[in-house]
Amino acid sequence: MKKLNHLSIGLMGLLLSACYTAPTITPSENLQGNYILDPAHTSIVWKIKHAGLSNYTARFDTVSGVLNFDPQNPQDSRIDISIDPMSVNTGDTAFNETIGRGGRYFNGEQHPSIRFVSTDIKVTGENTGLITGALSFRGQTHPVTLDTVFNGAGKSFGHKGKTLGFSATTHFKRTDFGLSHLINFGIGDEITIIIETEFNEK
Repeated sequence: MKKLNHLSIGLMGLLLSACYTAPTITPSENLQGNYILDPAHTSIVWKIKHAGLSNYTARFDTVSGVLNFDPQNPQDSRIDISIDPMSVNTGDTAFNETIGRGGRYFNGEQHPSIRFVSTDIKVTGENTGLITGALSFRGQTHPVTLDTVFNGAGKSFGHKGKTLGFSATTHFKRTDFGLSHLINFGIGDEITIIIETEFNEK
């Protein structure tokens, strides 16, 4: 039985490797079009200084979005992302509820969506760029810039169309969005966001 299992795993690996091709970062007209964020292959993690002792880290579990991609004119591409603030995952169920719903924190019942809509894109290298957009959080909207890497276009397992992959980081002050709770008790002001995401062809 073990031999059969090993054989099955081996055959599956061969099949996957046979249909896999490395992604390309070369712009191509056939990549132009509309894409939908793949939540199964998206991670949005945030970090904040905690009492000067560590970087407190959590993530959001519910994310959706769309991308209109123009590889020949990247500056004309557009992205629109929505995050459910009450999907925050700190690893502590009770604290998730406090942060997600609490008026002194994300205030998710009154403002049920954190939204980023791109307003400007600048190409900075072969596969890098700066995506500036309007970030709406807790009822306020301010510009935020994502330092972005285009990881390439390729085939994702389980999806028949094309897939685009990106990594991005950004930093902003939470007080800009009216989130000042515990600011004088060692909890940092600057938030770091780390994004890994894939978009599947619509």
